[in-house]
Amino acid sequence: MSTRLSTPGAPGSPTLSARSLVAGRPEGPRVEPPPGSTRRSLLALLAAVAFIVALALVLNAGALLIVIVSLIIIVMVHELGHFLTAKWSHMRVTEYFVGFGPRLWSIRRGETEYGVKAIPAGGYVKIPGMTNLEEVDPADEPRTYRRQPFRNRILVASAGSIMHFVMAFLLAWAALVFIGTPSANGVIIESFTPFAGMALNPAQQAGLHAGDAVLSVDGHPVNTVDAFSAAIKKAVGLPVHLVVDRGGRHVSLTVTPVNGQRVTSDGQRLSKKREGYIGVFLSSPSVPENAFGALGGAGKVVGQVTTASVTGLGHLFSPHGIATYVSQVANPAVAAKDQRNGTSRPESIVGAGRIAVQAAHAGALELIEVLIALNIFIGIFNMLPILPLDGGHVAIALYERVRTRRGRPYYQADAAKLLVVAYVFVFLLVLLVSSSVYLDITHPVANPFG
Repeated sequence: MSTRLSTPGAPGSPTLSARSLVAGRPEGPRVEPPPGSTRRSLLALLAAVAFIVALALVLNAGALLIVIVSLIIIVMVHELGHFLTAKWSHMRVTEYFVGFGPRLWSIRRGETEYGVKAIPAGGYVKIPGMTNLEEVDPADEPRTYRRQPFRNRILVASAGSIMHFVMAFLLAWAALVFIGTPSANGVIIESFTPFAGMALNPAQQAGLHAGDAVLSVDGHPVNTVDAFSAAIKKAVGLPVHLVVDRGGRHVSLTVTPVNGQRVTSDGQRLSKKREGYIGVFLSSPSVPENAFGALGGAGKVVGQVTTASVTGLGHLFSPHGIATYVSQVANPAVAAKDQRNGTSRPESIVGAGRIAVQAAHAGALELIEVLIALNIFIGIFNMLPILPLDGGHVAIALYERVRTRRGRPYYQADAAKLLVVAYVFVFLLVLLVSSSVYLDITHPVANPFG
């Protein structure tokens, strides 16, 4: 029986399947289905995919479909890292699958079977001999993971997380090149804020549209967000004449700011002093960078998000973070209060998926930002030095290297001694995931994109 580098549930978080944590018997040869059956399975699978896409379009769930496809790609690129490095290291790779459970379709090329399974909850690459517990056909033993040089085992085990950082870098680079970074000059109407008791806020009543570029206020050119905000804030109750660029044509509008002291939005008073508000989110126009110059910027983005992710993980597993999270789960009132205050907390795939869908509705840049953060967080979490995460295999390889003495046979760690720790970790991980799903359903995090 062969151990799987697998990714169940949360994309890109490889784990060993439960049956791989105990010793098993070598697998016998698999009976190949007749060619006609394979073709029929492929046609049925394509028909099912086409139906799902059509249904998503009919239900206006295109953003959800984009997020699901993105997550599947993230999962399989993670597994591709394991697959390619294992092949390069001359390890035996027997399976590369999307999903778990019954096979929907598969095809064998050489010694590897590629395919799709019925439960789209992740993916896996199957490499024999990940630990000493597995029984492998003696003929395959020289090509098992455990018989490879130290450097190859480290590379294969960490390749999945490396691919997450590669994906994050490429996403950041693409965003900088094809979307760009905000310019210091220019004012764009990004979106609108609902005001309590108003069907339309002042900006909407005036006829402003998302995407309008503000050119002037009361005849004076406006080049920055701060200048526009200052002009609006001092004009409480007074008509303000705007000229905006809308798709290449100039449009004149008049908007009357309301007193922020007397207006609430999402239960919060807009201002403690007399200031004008019209209910818009503002941004600056984006300026694309050249392909070469964006390399440094992409690296900087990855570095910043990595730092934030490490800090977030440290907070989550700190005594204060654990106590806060337990109180959120145990006390609905605390969870509701923290949700209103925007207190951070771990999110399940349900919460992450919801935010990704909200980001997709907000725009391509917002979705890319979420996917960058998701990739980096998964890449870091997956390298925690404990089984069944990939970092556990890295830790074992390092331990074996340290224990091996010059001139003696290579030391091989006994994975059976780690089973209790692995089971406890899996139990705690399931507890964390289930409780975070509960919070994401009962007290969802507020839409960060307005």
